[in-house]
Order: sequence, then C-alpha cells, then structure tokens
Amino acid sequence: MKEIADILTSFKLAQQAGKKVALATVVHVEGSSYRRPGARMLVTEDGQLTGAISGGCLEGDALKKALLAIMQQQNKLVTYDTTDEDDARLGVQLGCNGIVHILFEPIDPQAQHHALHLLEQAMEKRRDAVLVTLFRLSKAAEQPGTCLLYADGAFSGPLEEGALRTEIVNDALETMGNRQSLIRRYGDEKPALHGFIELLQPPVSLVIAGAGNDAIPLVEMAAILGWHTTVVDGRALYATPARFPRASRVIVTKAAEVPEKVAIDARTVFVLMTHNYNYDLALLEALLQAKEEVRYIGTLGPKKKLARMLDELAIKGISVTGEQRARIHGPVGLDIGAETSEEIALSVMAEIKSILSDRTGIPLREKDGPIHAL
Repeated sequence: MKEIADILTSFKLAQQAGKKVALATVVHVEGSSYRRPGARMLVTEDGQLTGAISGGCLEGDALKKALLAIMQQQNKLVTYDTTDEDDARLGVQLGCNGIVHILFEPIDPQAQHHALHLLEQAMEKRRDAVLVTLFRLSKAAEQPGTCLLYADGAFSGPLEEGALRTEIVNDALETMGNRQSLIRRYGDEKPALHGFIELLQPPVSLVIAGAGNDAIPLVEMAAILGWHTTVVDGRALYATPARFPRASRVIVTKAAEVPEKVAIDARTVFVLMTHNYNYDLALLEALLQAKEEVRYIGTLGPKKKLARMLDELAIKGISVTGEQRARIHGPVGLDIGAETSEEIALSVMAEIKSILSDRTGIPLREKDGPIHAL
C-alpha cells in the first residue's frame, strides 16, 4: 500500500500544478516478471514517475506509452514479451522470461470514479478492499480500465448494472472471502475481456513495546516499507516523538492499557522489546486476553525468558492455547546471524513479513515452483 499512498500524494501535487497524469498498472503476467499484477506507476506529462512497474527496465519505454495515453486521452494496453531470449530487440532487456501486460489509464480529475479516486477510497480507512480492473489482451481493443471498488460492504465505480457487473461482483466477494487476488475471463467475445480482481489490504500496523535505542532502526525500516508504527513505553523520557520522528504514534502508557489505546486488527503485530521483564510480561498477558486476536507477538530475548513468562501466566491461571502459542515468537526474528540493532531489526521485519504472507522464509533457491502465487 505504500506505493499507492506515494502515487496518491504525487497525484495531488500534480493536480495543484495543473499537470496531466496517467496511471500504469501491471494487470497480467505470464511467466516470470520482476513485478506482479497490482504494481503501479504514476506518470505526469512532464515525465515525473512515482511507483514502479518493473525493476527499472520498463520505465523508459512505459513513459513514452503513458505520454501517448495522456495525449490521446484513451486507455491503452501494452505488452512486453521477453520469452524470446533475444529480448534486447525490445529495448528493455527484462531478462525475466515472461510476458507483462500493462494498462495505461489517463486520469480525468473531473470524472466521478476515475482509477485514482477509487484507490483513494480504498485507502481512507484501515480495511480490506477489492478493486476491479477490466482489460483485453489486444492493444487495438477497447480497454475499460479500473471500474469497481468493493469496500465496507458497498460497491462504487462506473461499471454499469447488468449481467457482467453481477458476475464481477460475485468474483469480488470471492476474492474478499479467499483473501486472494485473481484473474478472470468474462464472456466469449474476442479479444476476450479479462478482469484483474485485486485484494487491497491496509498497511501493517507495527506496535513496538520499548523506546530504547534498539527500537529506532525497527521504526526506520518499517517506515521504508510504509508500515504504520506505534511506539509504547512507560518511560516518558524515552518515548518521545523527537526520538522517533518516523513513528506514526508514540504513547507513554502502562502495559495493561496498551490494548485499549492501540487499535488491533488482522494486520496489527507486536514486538515486545522494553528490556523490562515485568512490562513485557504484563503486555503479553494483556494481549492474550484482548478482545481482538493478535496474529503476531514477538518477544526479544532468549527462549528461557519466554518460557518463564508463560510459566508465570500459568501460575496466575492464564492458560495459553496451542493456537495462541503459535502466534508468539520468541526469540523474535529469523536466524540470519544478527548481532547489531540494525541487523536484529532486519531479522524481525523479515519474520513478520513472512508470517503475514504465509511464507516459510526459506531461501528462494530452495523453493519449488514459482516465486509468486499470481
């Protein structure tokens, strides 16, 4: 979602400057590609780029296509085919051995439901949403573009009522239920109409318990990824916005009060690293008894520390279920040989990302099958 947030910020600046823009979206990939469906890039008429649709090899050519779409005020689909080993003839040198389909949509700020307006709606709250983009795999065909948003139980967008909308609505509901984006084909006409039914999720909300120096690189790395961070601690001298300028919030509070002061949802994760055993213990107890389930709780320190904490909770009559225990990670982080606070932060961030993505964290060379699911 950071890419989308950056694009929306750039769009507002472009509007203020009176610049025309186009949105480039990877809508379909066959084979291997650096970016997958859902990757986006905003292009202004004077050549400013925000976001990315490749590792940098497509952007130059995509700029030309975007400017053409802006000039003609017409959606366009461009296909980059690198399955031929001699992809140098394309002038892009992808080296990915795949076919990438990119939709370019010139944005009319006066339109009621243009693509960026729908993306802005999706970003307004911490909620899951589904965005539908229709396209045809032919550069000469009409390209409907971004047409429907499902959020907060309601649909909005320019897609007209009818059999097609009904079918797409059902697919959007399926995507929301399965938590998985998909590509669907609609009708029998040629060239075929396809829909990219995209699940959009809010940024990760990382709550760091502990305002020590070792929490600073964790906040910095989270900011780079576009995660929202909250630093909580009972020490007013440590928990200050001046020490954590890139944190979304800094709260001085007792451990037991944290669940009341921090909104917890499916994308909220906690790292307990106050270096104060009693504070971490009290917070762990509060999280285990919170109304909302916390998907990830990381505890800094050795295994014996976590074992002691769980034993003390059991003595107090607080039983930890197997499901709850599986969500508690201590020692926190992946085994990468981390020593410094920066390396530890990298280890922690990698583990959290793997958990939220339902991945193992193994080296990619040991993975069977494609890297990406879609």
